[in-house]
Amino acid sequence: MPQFVVAALYRFTPLDDYAALMEPIESTMARLGVKGSLLLAKEGINGTIAADREGIDGILAYLRQDDRLSALDVKESYCDEMPFKRARVRLKKEIVTMGVEGIDPLKTVGTYVDPKDWNTLLNDPDVTLVDTRNDYEYAIGTFKGAMNPETHTFREFPKYVENNLNPEKHRKVAMFCTGGIRCEKSTALLKGMGFNEVYHLRGGILKYLEEVDPSESLWEGDCFVFDGRVSVGHGLEEGEHIMCFGCGWPVTKEQQQSERFIAGVQCPQCADTITDQQRSRFAERQRQHEQSKTTNQAE
Repeated sequence: MPQFVVAALYRFTPLDDYAALMEPIESTMARLGVKGSLLLAKEGINGTIAADREGIDGILAYLRQDDRLSALDVKESYCDEMPFKRARVRLKKEIVTMGVEGIDPLKTVGTYVDPKDWNTLLNDPDVTLVDTRNDYEYAIGTFKGAMNPETHTFREFPKYVENNLNPEKHRKVAMFCTGGIRCEKSTALLKGMGFNEVYHLRGGILKYLEEVDPSESLWEGDCFVFDGRVSVGHGLEEGEHIMCFGCGWPVTKEQQQSERFIAGVQCPQCADTITDQQRSRFAERQRQHEQSKTTNQAE
C-alpha cells in the first residue's frame, strides 16, 4: 500500500478573512505532518498537499470545520515517496490567476459533465474541445483533438479566447484542466462573452483518469501534476517523467536518453536556450545534490 496520500483540493467561496486563516492552517499542517502548497484568497482556497492517511484526513477535517469549506472539492491519489519538500500557505489575489475582473464562478459557470459522459460529448462533431492548461502540460498529454492555446500562464488564456473563439462559429465549447479549477473560471469567462453552450469536465483530467477504463479512454499520454511525481497516467499511476531544472518542462523517458539531456542541468527543450553560465551553475547545484544524497545514504 502506498505510504502517502496526495490531495488536490479547491473551493470557490467568499473568504473575506482569508489572511487570518493562514497561520492556523500552517500550524495544523505542521502538527499533522502535511506538506505541499495551499493558496488562500478572498475567492476561496486551492492547492495540493500530501501526508499519510491520518494526516490528510486530519487536515481535511480541520478545513471542513469552516462551513464555507465544508464542500471542498478533493481528488486523491497515492505515491510511495513524499512529493513535496515543505509546507506553504500563501495569500493571493486569486486562487487561480486569470487576471480578469468580475469573473465569479459562484454566479456563472459552464455545464458540468461527469467523466462517464465525457466521451459522448467529445464525439459530438459540433463540439470544439479546448485544453485550458499551459504548453508544458499539453506537451505530455491531452484529449484527442483538443486545441492547444499555447499559453505559458493562465493569464494568457483570455487573449487566446478573444483571438481564436467566436460564439457565432463555436456554438458548443468543451474545456478541461487538471483538477477542474481553471475550468471554473474559463467557462465563466466564455459565458460572459456570449457563448451559450459551454461545458467542462467535472473533477478534471484526474477524475477522468481515475474513473474511465483505459480501453475506453480518449486521453492520450500522461497528465502533468504539480508535485514531485511530475505526471500520472490512467488509474493515477505515477508516470515516468522527470522535471528539467533548466526550463521547468517535463522530460519524457525517451528524452532522458538524448545526448542533449543532462540531469539537473538541461533537456532537449532548453539545451539551445540556457547560457553557459546557467549551465555551469546548474551543474554545480546537481553535483551538490548528488553529494548530499550519497552522504545521507551513508548515514
